[in-house]
Formats: sequence, C-alpha cells, structure tokens
Amino acid sequence: MDKLYDLSHPFSSGMPVYPGDEPVLLERRRSAHTDGYTAYSLQTGLHAGTHLDAPLHFVADGQMVRDLPLERFLGRGFLLDGRGQNPVGYKEEYDTLIRAGDIVLLWTGHSVNWGTDCYYAQHPVLGEELVEFLIQRRIRLLGMDLPSPDGPPFAMHKRLLGAGIPLVENLTNLEQLQHLQSFEVMAFPVKIAAEGCPVRVVARAWNGKEEEG
Repeated sequence: MDKLYDLSHPFSSGMPVYPGDEPVLLERRRSAHTDGYTAYSLQTGLHAGTHLDAPLHFVADGQMVRDLPLERFLGRGFLLDGRGQNPVGYKEEYDTLIRAGDIVLLWTGHSVNWGTDCYYAQHPVLGEELVEFLIQRRIRLLGMDLPSPDGPPFAMHKRLLGAGIPLVENLTNLEQLQHLQSFEVMAFPVKIAAEGCPVRVVARAWNGKEEEG
C-alpha cells in the first residue's frame, strides 16, 4: 500500500482554538469497565483544529458543507512553498505548475507555532495577486498550515469562498510532501448542514492516470 501522509492536528479536549471561539470539550461519559460500554460526548465549534470552511462561512446564502460535491475533496495536489513570505505572493512559475482542478496546499512552516500565542496572533497572510490567480486558475480546494488566509475584515476569505473555493485551515506536516514528485489529497468532511467542519486531511503519492480539471 502507498504511504499515507497525515496532514491533520489531533483533536482533543482543550486544544487550541481561534480567539473568541468556544473551547473544545471531549469527555468520556461512559466506561466499558463500569457501564459495559464506552461513549464520549463532544462540544466544539466547527472551526477547531484542522477544518473546512464552506462558502456559507462568509457568504450569505452560500453553500453548506453538505452541499459541496464530493469531487471537491479529492484530487491532484500541489505544494506551494510560501516559507519566508508575508504576504505570500504570486510567482510566474505557478502558471505552468498549478492546473485547473488542483488541490493547492500552502506551506509556510507556521504550523510549528501550533499551541503558542503567536500561532493565531502573528501568522502570514495571502497576497491579493496570489488569491486572484488561484481563483482564475479554478483550483478545487485551498489548504494551508495557517489559522486563516487573512485577518479582519477577511477580504481574502470572502474572495475565495465567494468564488466557490472551500478552504482547509490548520494543516500540519506539510514538509513531508516536499520531496514527492506528485501526490493526491483527500479531505472528506462529515456531511453536515453547517458552514464548517473538522476534517482529516491525507495525502499519498500519485499513482495511475492523472485526471484533468
């Protein structure tokens, strides 16, 4: 079997959340030792950990997670190296490297700050020219090792989601992909009637025929 690369943070009680969001509470309510079965309950906002933003997150009457086609969550991946850039900008080489229908993963290295104060307070952002390029290129999905592609008033969020490009935030371990010649990405969320959802994101080396856009 091909090696799988886990690009998601563990989901646990008390994990880091965006400032102002409700804390994650994951509790064991029943134990197999005392109750005959084990059961947990989960209380969380939908933007905790590695998660998906559907258009409804910033677009009035936008699509919910459940409305997004399955094809959005599986496809050829492209690792965009944005390390050392803020904002992360467009480069002419992307014209030939990024194709329509790609799942673009933005690697800034910021995930090393996960769990620290600066993770949410001092993160890189995406430049407007890069965002417009990704929209015009009609990529399938944009993931990033950042809590957000921007800050208030969230213009890049609105631009990408308004163009129908879902976002995956708080990725990790993207450095594992830097030596792969090609890979595919899988990021299937729960079929939920909401604006966001935690998601398990996995990559694997590309095998077989590559699909177009």
